[in-house]
Amino acid sequence: MIAYISGPITFKSPAYIYVEAAGVGYHINISLNTFSKIEHLEQVKILTYFHVKEDGQSLYGFYDAEERQIFIHLLSVSGIGPNTARVILSYMNPEEVNMAILQENVAALNAVKGIGPKTAKRIILDLKDKIAKKQDDVASLVVTVNNTIREEALSALLALGFPKAGVQKSISQVLRSDPSVGSVEDLIKKVLKQMS
Repeated sequence: MIAYISGPITFKSPAYIYVEAAGVGYHINISLNTFSKIEHLEQVKILTYFHVKEDGQSLYGFYDAEERQIFIHLLSVSGIGPNTARVILSYMNPEEVNMAILQENVAALNAVKGIGPKTAKRIILDLKDKIAKKQDDVASLVVTVNNTIREEALSALLALGFPKAGVQKSISQVLRSDPSVGSVEDLIKKVLKQMS
């Protein structure tokens, strides 16, 4: 499978683009979601999915890994082909598709052209567990990262001579108010600001 193609965009439309790589121009089908992200770009690194069927081969492109993953999930649902999956991702962004499935929002999926209530229910039934598992994996990853950052920040602040009880309390408060803290340095700065 071709994982991605990188190069100049030589033709662009809301439905497909041409990307030139090593002298070859690739015709890549895209969703409106991807088009909105690459509309003003001249160079692109586009993630791809190579679809093969009896009467032809097609290349589908995605701006990010999340959109490609949802596209692949949608293809696993009986009755959903690549063009229908692309239409869904043109009506809704990946996060909206995830939320519609997790919240069992049949009406949101039903609003997509060509998706009837039966197909919407099938999408929810087939994909809810997969998407819920992925969300759990992401949540546990955030917890693991937070724990590592918490421990490193604690030992650094203790080494600077701050009292353990006060530091632990401040670290917890900072992580509660801003769970997206991504580095030890950020956490230490925010804790110091809070303690001053």
